[in-house]
Amino acid sequence: MSSWRWRPTKRFWTKDALGIQWLLKNHRDLIDAEFALNEGGGVGLKDGKPIRTSVQTSEKVSVSYALTVKNKGGHSAVPVKDNAIYRLAAGLTRLSAFSFPVNLNETTRVYFERTAQMEGGQVADDLRAVLSGQTDSTSLPVVRLSANPGLNAQLRTTCVATLLEGGVAINALPPLATAKVNCRVMPGEPIDGVKATLERVLADDQIVVTQIDPPTLSEPSALSDEVIGPITKLSAEFWPGAVVLPTMSAGATDGSYLRNAGIPTYGHSGLAGDVAESRAHGRDERIPVKSFFEGGEYLYRLVKAFAGGQ
Repeated sequence: MSSWRWRPTKRFWTKDALGIQWLLKNHRDLIDAEFALNEGGGVGLKDGKPIRTSVQTSEKVSVSYALTVKNKGGHSAVPVKDNAIYRLAAGLTRLSAFSFPVNLNETTRVYFERTAQMEGGQVADDLRAVLSGQTDSTSLPVVRLSANPGLNAQLRTTCVATLLEGGVAINALPPLATAKVNCRVMPGEPIDGVKATLERVLADDQIVVTQIDPPTLSEPSALSDEVIGPITKLSAEFWPGAVVLPTMSAGATDGSYLRNAGIPTYGHSGLAGDVAESRAHGRDERIPVKSFFEGGEYLYRLVKAFAGGQ
């Protein structure tokens, strides 16, 4: 189990060495496997009825950037137009209006195909339009789908401002303004291209863009029959009628490190929750009591099936 420690000067939480990276580096033999089961894919309930069983095969790549503007500052009694805060704010406004192009992969294609089967109506029509090649950012299907944060995160790379600092005093012009932007990049997209896109969209050579963390790149895990077959068979027993749905996580897990080490990893928990709720990392994060026990039994039987048992 990994633990956390606080480093006040860094203003963020950092993991110590006792995690999956340490295990892979020092004790690979203890965790070597043909494939791994991980968090990231649960059972979706709608009005209490199971409609999907998710299998996470890939995840977006998290990478963050600092956007910095510097100038000479001065006294607020004699303001000038070249204000670091204004300049940064103008760039961020341009970024807020920008969307990366649609970029589908094997997992998201299957995800959209099966979601269209479950949803019906306008959402289904829009998903099928995108799958057929209508991927221009200004097309109505893409515009409508992009208005849904969950679907938008599956369509494309995203970058969003998350932290903002600027100025030194109430009566001084700001000599420095900084924003932090977190991007979640589609698997396979070049990271250097994201930085170049940010610089183009910000459209101001006085806004300096600096990458502040190394990305963890990993190839998606294949949708193999050896893995999906037992999941499909057992899921039908536990949740009849629920669609087995390959997914790409917009968040990050230890699965990326395992995939890089040559261990295909699938997020699949058997834990059920309402599809209309998003409780992850919230103060009221919870699952139904029935889901807890049912998920445990499901995973026990699934691992037994993978191991050759009945």
